[in-house]
Amino acid sequence: MWPFSSQPRIPVLRLTGTIGMAAPLRPALSIASAAHALERLFTYSKEPAVAVMVNSPGGSPVQSNLLYKRMRQLAKEKEKKVYVFCEDVAASGGYYLALAGDEIYADRSSIIGSIGVISASLGFTEAIKKLGIERRVYTSGESKSILDPFRPENVQDVARLKAIQADIHEAFKDVVLERRGDKLSLDNPDLFSGAFWSAERAIELGLIDGLSDVRTKMQELFGNDVSLRAIKAGSGSLLSRFRRPYVSVSFDGNDLSGRRLDLAEDFLSAVETRMLWNRYGL
Repeated sequence: MWPFSSQPRIPVLRLTGTIGMAAPLRPALSIASAAHALERLFTYSKEPAVAVMVNSPGGSPVQSNLLYKRMRQLAKEKEKKVYVFCEDVAASGGYYLALAGDEIYADRSSIIGSIGVISASLGFTEAIKKLGIERRVYTSGESKSILDPFRPENVQDVARLKAIQADIHEAFKDVVLERRGDKLSLDNPDLFSGAFWSAERAIELGLIDGLSDVRTKMQELFGNDVSLRAIKAGSGSLLSRFRRPYVSVSFDGNDLSGRRLDLAEDFLSAVETRMLWNRYGL
């Protein structure tokens, strides 16, 4: 708060990166990592508005919903209007975050939309045959090894996955319909297909409200002397990424450092993260 200043001050929080998916040196965007910053965003100023900048290709539907719900809860509790500004991309879970805004704006070249659910994997059945590898899996429960990439694809497994995706997709659509209401061009068959568009087309579809950036819009609303205050997001310093518990695993008397497992996980996470951004040409 600034009790001795009459200058309008608007807090700005930037939510960037994949949601719920950590990469090396880049913590995941999640309710755990952003909760403190969200609290500060809505309590930092006496002004009736906050600004959120979104730059995300999506990720976890659960974390997307938790972040969205927390922003709406705080907006109602603190009686603040939320202005969202999309950067390079606000797609899939990134667009879900943008829906927390009472008004949504973007750059002319921003990518918007992708209202859908995706699950991707690889199959290694032929590869392990060629390598002479025998896969051994023991379960209690016939569905425990569903979608095992080392076994042939099972029709029932795929049907089960698609049913779950349909439920998640329906929940996503419900939020879009609730937040965008009669602004949407519901006669467009691609609206909920997972397709994505440039910002100008997104305006026509009712997904966003216009073209603008945070400074221009805040000056329009609060005058040219408005001050923007950045609220830092994140859950710790860069070094905290390296402070992981040391786990030692022994196999035939040889110690295997748990840190090697961390490196492998980081590599896979980085690949998955990169693939998400690549879907939108970024």
